[in-house]
Amino acid sequence: MWFLLLCAVFSSYDITIARVKYRGGDWYNDPSIIPNLAREINKRTTINADPNQRIITLDNPDLFSYPFVFLTGHGDIQLSDVEVECLREYLLKGGFLYADDDYGMNEAFRREMEKVFKGLELVELPFSHPIYHCFYDFSTGPPKIHEHDNKPPKGYGLFYNGRLIVYYTYESNISDGWADPDVHKDPEEIREKAFKAGINIVVYAMAY
Repeated sequence: MWFLLLCAVFSSYDITIARVKYRGGDWYNDPSIIPNLAREINKRTTINADPNQRIITLDNPDLFSYPFVFLTGHGDIQLSDVEVECLREYLLKGGFLYADDDYGMNEAFRREMEKVFKGLELVELPFSHPIYHCFYDFSTGPPKIHEHDNKPPKGYGLFYNGRLIVYYTYESNISDGWADPDVHKDPEEIREKAFKAGINIVVYAMAY
């Protein structure tokens, strides 16, 4: 899908993951997560991922140079009208957004996505969806990395013309498992689940 975008600025890499900077919340938390995920992608797959974190605002024209953007946080998310229009255009032209609720951003994220695509709803993906099986196998959907409200982890998707353009994890907190070991002090088996799930998301975004 992502070949529909403009040629990437960082052409020496197969993929560069950009983190979305937005107003209202801590978009910047855990800066080690993207570099760590990229290193695991490079070790475990044939994909050549940029190991540096890139930061992008949704109204920056360079947005269209990134096939995959990542958004996380704990609270409010505020998108301007221009950012809403840019994100819609980006997704319609082949871009992919992965959003991970780091606890507390669910209401705001859903509100802003409704502005981006009025009438489209985030739907829970079945466990049979390829995003759970394209590289590693997750027979029960997204893994539980951090506990918040004693609720099961959920993976939601936003589809346009049959294509998954947004993947959203809730009560799962996959990206926390990518952080440096001393940040959250997660057991190695938990971090391993998080990396495997992250690799699946990137592989799916590049292949479908």
